Amino acid sequence: MKISEKIAILIGTVLFIVFVTGLAWSISTGLAGFARSIPFWIIVIFCISLQLYDSYKATKE
Repeated sequence: MKISEKIAILIGTVLFIVFVTGLAWSISTGLAGFARSIPFWIIVIFCISLQLYDSYKATKE
């Protein structure tokens, strides 16, 4: 795998994590409140872990 592909994967992963975490943060601090947004945070953490695993797996090949 080329170094440019690894950099693209890293940039994409960071952008995804920033976007999804920001979305979850805005839902938690907004109208929903933290108690009602806990299921969404669980989904976000699960999706981030899947993204990190896939990125790791792609860079090792």
